[in-house]
Amino acid sequence: MAVQAPPKSVAVIGAALDLGSGRRGVDMGPSAIRYAGLDPKLQQLGFQVFDRGNVGTAVAEAVSEGDERLRYLEPILKTCAHIADLVADALEQGHMPLVLGGDHSVALGTLGGLARVHGPGGVLWLDAHGDLNGPETTPSGNVHGMALSAALGLAGPAFIRDAWPLPAVQPGRVALVGVRSLDEGERELLGRLEAKVFTMDQLDRVGVEHVMKEALEHVAGENFVHLSFDMDVLDPDVAPGVGTPVRGGLNYREAHLAMEIIAESGLLTALEVVEVNPVLDRQNQTGELAVELIASALGARIL
Repeated sequence: MAVQAPPKSVAVIGAALDLGSGRRGVDMGPSAIRYAGLDPKLQQLGFQVFDRGNVGTAVAEAVSEGDERLRYLEPILKTCAHIADLVADALEQGHMPLVLGGDHSVALGTLGGLARVHGPGGVLWLDAHGDLNGPETTPSGNVHGMALSAALGLAGPAFIRDAWPLPAVQPGRVALVGVRSLDEGERELLGRLEAKVFTMDQLDRVGVEHVMKEALEHVAGENFVHLSFDMDVLDPDVAPGVGTPVRGGLNYREAHLAMEIIAESGLLTALEVVEVNPVLDRQNQTGELAVELIASALGARIL
């Protein structure tokens, strides 16, 4: 894998969106992460920090839900288009985009902005869930469960917009890590994709280091490598403030080791951290852990 020096400047983009999930509160995630000391931590690592503020988003009470199988799709895509603009602008200015969610539907905007500038690339998807549903397979209608399939161009024409090319991700350069909850439609789709899927039982069997190195090798290549980190990949004991917790996730040290291996690879073009929900958190424990993990992904070490 080619190792490149990452930009020494970071553009922080807040995506305070909760329309794609079934629980309120995740729109406060960007503020919780910032409040936990994100800027000082990045500056300690030698990065210049350019905070672009939060992208404007609608609230559920002020907009129509629309199609029950694509709940709030239009305002979500409008927000994602703004995210894509800011991500593209950051790349063109030589900054590493760091997107703070918000629910995981914001990933379509991040990946769309990356693909607009560089062309389709690879993605590491650290998540308890696959997010590979579409309007025909979704059990809930929540768009955050369709973000990856939408970025792959596999969720149907409803996600096509001028703001991004589709597919924004090359189908053969997707690696899902930490998965432990898949819907039937997602399993069927994964059977047809060239994606690498590392479930938690595989992590238990072979270890984080082996899994992360294999995942990085799979997503490495031209254009970009993006890390999309859903905080529910962690066990709820260490990250209680998430909207869709699933027991049996990564522990504290496993998560840091995964981020450290990503940093050592030198492959990272952009990253996002999503699904921090302060309403469900304990004294901003999950927001503080998000800052620690971002720092590890960007080169921080415990020793």
